[in-house]
Amino acid sequence: MNARQAFAEALLAAEPVCPPGLTTWNGSAPEKRFAVYRNTVTVGLVDALADSFPVTLQLVGEDFFRAMAREFARQTPPRSPVLALYGDGFAEFIEAFPPVAALSYLADLARLELMRVQAWHAADAAAVAAETIVRLLDDAAALPQARFTLHPSVRLLRSRHAVVSLWAAHQSEAPSSSLATIDTASAESALVLRNGLEVEISVIDEAAAIFIELLQQGRAFGLAAGQALDADSRFDLAQTLGLLVRSGALADLTISGSTTS
Repeated sequence: MNARQAFAEALLAAEPVCPPGLTTWNGSAPEKRFAVYRNTVTVGLVDALADSFPVTLQLVGEDFFRAMAREFARQTPPRSPVLALYGDGFAEFIEAFPPVAALSYLADLARLELMRVQAWHAADAAAVAAETIVRLLDDAAALPQARFTLHPSVRLLRSRHAVVSLWAAHQSEAPSSSLATIDTASAESALVLRNGLEVEISVIDEAAAIFIELLQQGRAFGLAAGQALDADSRFDLAQTLGLLVRSGALADLTISGSTTS
């Protein structure tokens, strides 16, 4: 292990240890100087997580959240210098964190919050013109084989818990009244995307989630619609397609080898 690796590991070690060979310019104790720096790094990582997961923080309380986030930071240092994107793996950490085992919805809520951050920072892409979609819908031969590329910000979450309702309740100034009416064991699917300068989080039904997920995988329109209908005969294709068009989620369209925008 070289000196740089030793320094990095000491920063996030469970027990405070000063890396070997550390000196100070003025002869002061390097252990004390390093401890201050170590604490600053940890606080910075915890603050970044608090910014990205505000509803998760509200649900468990700030003191508990910061203790949990500190443990995550020690186990999972950032892989990017962009702290706004720090938090990949936090949901999986929560899922395996014994003190929150009773809050079975918490990991998926953290996944939803991370998706919101990722959607905000995703690349831009122009949407397919609504007129192009209308022409496609009138072409019975081309429609089943059409393939869409979704906007880079699009994220899907299919959860066994009412995570969208929980998230939405915390967007009001008095979430407690809304929280009382939420059945956290009620499954919800979420569509997350950036529409203009706003990240939108919408509840969609399971069949719509299947349809959008298949489109995102590059599957043909007809196959995606068919599998969604197989999952639920009540699947409303027009409503789901309308949502995608209005939100600018359809970024590209390929028909018989040609690309249309």
